[in-house]
Amino acid sequence: MLITTESLTKRYASAVALDALSVEIPPGVIGLLGPNGAGKSTLFKILLGLIEPTAGRAVVLEREVMGHHELRTLVGYMPEHDCFPAEVPAATMITHLAQISGLPYAAARERTSEVMRHVGLLEERYRELGTYSTGMKQRAKLAQALVHDPPLLLLDEPTNGLDPAGRNEMLELIRRTGHELGISIVLSSHLLDDVERVCDYIILIDKGRLVRAGAMSEFTEESQVLIIETDGGEPELAAALELRSVGAQIEGSTLLVDLANEGVYDTTLATVVELGLPLIRLERRRRSLVDLFTAEEQEVG
Repeated sequence: MLITTESLTKRYASAVALDALSVEIPPGVIGLLGPNGAGKSTLFKILLGLIEPTAGRAVVLEREVMGHHELRTLVGYMPEHDCFPAEVPAATMITHLAQISGLPYAAARERTSEVMRHVGLLEERYRELGTYSTGMKQRAKLAQALVHDPPLLLLDEPTNGLDPAGRNEMLELIRRTGHELGISIVLSSHLLDDVERVCDYIILIDKGRLVRAGAMSEFTEESQVLIIETDGGEPELAAALELRSVGAQIEGSTLLVDLANEGVYDTTLATVVELGLPLIRLERRRRSLVDLFTAEEQEVG
């Protein structure tokens, strides 16, 4: 396993940030998902050895977190908030951080150029960090996390503060880093769409407790709703299905049919053929993470 925690607990006076969290996290691109205050950042700080747990244990890359300081050379960390000195050129700062991680100066400079090319900042590498846009700063933070070539990255809210275009670029960069470079990534986020777009495995926590963990396919399994698109024939099809006692609802350019009752699929398909409608799309709807969160909230309520 990439990361294992056993009854991991962290208390701050009367507040409980992590509550006996036990989870096994496999290699891959992992989404650590939960609302603000769920305990995600606290978990990262413990995994990095920055704070000690109140109780329990954590193992990262087969090493106990507490007492193994060399773990920090094996893990890259991208913090949520801006953390760079404004008047220092980006290449100088990232080279310095590479040296702190153990690289000789010449290797650190070479590696800095490589990672800044990877994140799309090669031409801007000698600019002072204070002149960078929010998107450039986020990419520079990813570059410093990658510079010592770690097998594991911990990314804390990597799309924080980005506009839609910058967010898309960052998510694509994370996807390429994980899937093409083969680096395991744990991405902490409260944004469902971010996690759904790039992650293979999900850890869902709330109030410091594990709610659910599993492969993305388990979270977004097929539902009992059929999606039909017929190039404008949805109203006609809905009316015909109603006469056959089949419930259907128009949503945008598609028709949604409830498959709860036996035979509905065959009836729907036969009606499409009978009406001679041009069938563009016919598939079961997949549940999204939004559906999952809605279900979890209803169970709690």
